[in-house]
Amino acid sequence: MSNGQWTPLRLLILIIHCSLFIVHSSVAQSGKAQELYAQSIKLFGERRATDAIPYMEQAVKEDPGFLDAHLKLGQLYEFTKRYEPALTAYRNAIKLNPDNPASGAAYQALSNTLLRLGRYSEALPYLSTYQTMFAPESSQGKRIARQLETARFGQEAIKHPQAVDPKPISSVLQTTPSQYFPVLTADEQTLVFTALKPEGDEDLMTATFNGETWSPPVSLSPNINTPENEGTASLSADGRTLVFTACQGRKGYGSCDLYMSSKTGSDWSKPENLGPTINTRFYESQPALSADGRQLYFVSDRPGGKGRRDIWRSALGPDGTWSEPVNLGEPINTPSNEASPFIHPNGQSLFFASEGHIGLGGYDLFVSDNESVTSQISGWSIPTNLGYPINNSEDQASLFVSPNGSRAYYSYEEQKDGVSQKSRLYTFDLPESLRERVKPVSYLKGIVADAKTKKPLAATVELIDLKTNQMLSRVQADAQTGAYTAILPSGGEYALYVSVPGYLFKSLSFDFTQKPKEGQPAGTGMTLSVPLEPVIDGTSANETLSNLFFESGQYALADKSRTELDRLAAFMQANPAVKIDISGHTDDTGEAAANLVLSQKRAQSVVTYLAKAGVATDRIRAIGYGKTRPLVPNTTEENRQLNRRIEWKIR
Repeated sequence: MSNGQWTPLRLLILIIHCSLFIVHSSVAQSGKAQELYAQSIKLFGERRATDAIPYMEQAVKEDPGFLDAHLKLGQLYEFTKRYEPALTAYRNAIKLNPDNPASGAAYQALSNTLLRLGRYSEALPYLSTYQTMFAPESSQGKRIARQLETARFGQEAIKHPQAVDPKPISSVLQTTPSQYFPVLTADEQTLVFTALKPEGDEDLMTATFNGETWSPPVSLSPNINTPENEGTASLSADGRTLVFTACQGRKGYGSCDLYMSSKTGSDWSKPENLGPTINTRFYESQPALSADGRQLYFVSDRPGGKGRRDIWRSALGPDGTWSEPVNLGEPINTPSNEASPFIHPNGQSLFFASEGHIGLGGYDLFVSDNESVTSQISGWSIPTNLGYPINNSEDQASLFVSPNGSRAYYSYEEQKDGVSQKSRLYTFDLPESLRERVKPVSYLKGIVADAKTKKPLAATVELIDLKTNQMLSRVQADAQTGAYTAILPSGGEYALYVSVPGYLFKSLSFDFTQKPKEGQPAGTGMTLSVPLEPVIDGTSANETLSNLFFESGQYALADKSRTELDRLAAFMQANPAVKIDISGHTDDTGEAAANLVLSQKRAQSVVTYLAKAGVATDRIRAIGYGKTRPLVPNTTEENRQLNRRIEWKIR
């Protein structure tokens, strides 16, 4: 994979290559064996590893005590991906001198190979013996101690596997030698991934899901894909903001830079470099956008980090510029490499890959929670390894988890005889143990349009926490289609406001404080089209103020009504010529006269609040209708709740 993605494997090959030229203390007793050994080394130097093997095999036969020939034979087998003979050769080298430090290279090669193959139990005794050859505080002693931790962790993880059954997303997507780094929209109907083509070019591809099948993938956009490599992308929840990595072919600041493109209708804009605040002369890659596109996580090896490649975060300001990136610090980042962050749409769960935290070897996938989202505690929780078989001894690249926390998507390197063949896109149901960690969220999507002309509107959609009156997210509807997608958190009461200058705003109410109904999973998506009424005197329809709250039979406004009232006050100040009627309505429970009085007093409470907020009293009028104007028949409690309402209308 390009974009400097998985260099450890390349380094391993380089180390093996170079180590074939290291002269160890073992010397052949047989001149013939020494000649065969030298010929084998010469052939390997000419990149003829397969031809070199018979000469090294013959050298071992000529002199079975030639330790270095056993070691080099094992390395040649390993280089040509013949792992079983490699292990045998390393074991033979160790048997010659099991307690002598001269066998250290064989112990190291054998344990490294066993760990790479995920054969943890076999590696443990060799690592334990190897460890005795070094002082605990030496660099080699610490490295072996770390490998022992990996072997023990891997051994336990395999004993207690996660209940997962990964399956290819669809064979329809397999149009290139490899596919990886999948990301999806909140509704899981649009997929973007990196595809490696036969000629070595990486492009961003997209496919859509119609509820049953995936469409054949196509190039994301001619504005984005070039003859050079594009990859490791991230999407906002609505699929209309894309950040991706490019390492050459574009004018940038460093080895790899991040670029952004926006979608209007079906067209992607020409990508723009995110600029010198995000991109430096160092490596920037593997972006992860928050659901609303206003937080950006990415990987960089810039100075000021905890290790080599770390995860950093930046926020999009009101002026459209990105803030100075902040290193996530401990316990996320380690002295080793972190990679491929993914921030779940709940804004709380961060999935990422790391070779620095204890795992099953190479890069493993982890999850950590932003504790400041749910408590007064600042920072991130200790990362949790996602377990086996999600993680194994191979490198795990990236993970995307659906908003409701039920499914995960990732790229998996299919193996044959211990050799990676090609990377494919897989999906699996998240096991219960991990599902409990991921707070599910819902999504709301639909079309915003003029109620009269049906013309799509580029509305602003804002989500407010009624308890704190804090804005949680703000997204824009598509200017050409009016389409919007907003993430709805679980476990609270929220107001959603849809607004366009020159139109009455629409308020929607979502109460997730109750458990979902039987058979309805948490985080179920919803579709809702939103018609907006233009600001025209006397002809606008009634709009319900959906986020006003009263105690039963009372007219005093609950504190969480402030969000709605402040919105209405701001609308009145933005439209100084507008006059409105505030009308109160009840259901049919109780005396008609009492209901009429209650509806009048509730409407008057709204007028009083607006007047205190600075709205002239001659612009606002309270009217009580009692139970005389029901929206729906008073036949169920749900209907009665709809009929108990406050409306406003331009007069």
